[in-house]
Amino acid sequence: MKQFALIGLGKFGRRLLEELLKSDVEILILDKNPELIEQYKNQVSDAYVADALNEETIRQTVPADIDVVILDFVDNIDVSILVTHYLRKIGVNEIVAVAGTDQHGEILSAVGATRVVFPNKEAALRIAPTLVSSALFGYFPIAEDIAVAEIRSPDRFVGMTLVESDIRNELGITVIAVRSATTDKFEFVSAVYTLSAEDSLLIVAPEAAISKLSHVRLGGASGDVETLMPGAGRRSVAEPDSKKKSRRSFFRFGL
Repeated sequence: MKQFALIGLGKFGRRLLEELLKSDVEILILDKNPELIEQYKNQVSDAYVADALNEETIRQTVPADIDVVILDFVDNIDVSILVTHYLRKIGVNEIVAVAGTDQHGEILSAVGATRVVFPNKEAALRIAPTLVSSALFGYFPIAEDIAVAEIRSPDRFVGMTLVESDIRNELGITVIAVRSATTDKFEFVSAVYTLSAEDSLLIVAPEAAISKLSHVRLGGASGDVETLMPGAGRRSVAEPDSKKKSRRSFFRFGL
């Protein structure tokens, strides 16, 4: 069974803890706030009310062979840096640390964090393109130049089947699933499914292809977002309610 330790139960840490509790894993939590520990102590394997700044506390509570340690001290840079250093000293292999700025993240990586998470930045990166473009309803980067996105069915392919559109060779995108105007759920469809103007497509594609379809320049890791067409981000005032309903995003934003 995989073992996790969460040190510092900030907003991100609590959200992650609640997700981990849904899985068959062992969880250790440590925070100096007794109310937070009291809230979760009966749901985890081990719970400690302690100050993570004390190196001896880390040595006594966190096993060196634990699978993953997650640190959430986004509002206290000094603590996150020191605790990362302590964990590296005792031999923890995987350390995930939450950072508030790029500079904070660089320091955390330098002292031993194997992965740095920027919750606010990453949420903004997903949301901003959907605000700028009326053709893009969800966006989630998964690699340097590849993303999963929810887009409006391209006008040029309306009335065609997926195989007739040759959308993969034409635009370089792979359609994972389709949501029609009559449902709130995405469904897997066959190659002979006929695209309609009301369809939302869940796709995986290079950012360049998503940019072309949504008229938004996507900045990838940099997070830059820029409209490529005047009015691309403006939704029609007269847009019917039924169309709005069909465009509720597959993605959940915020942390």
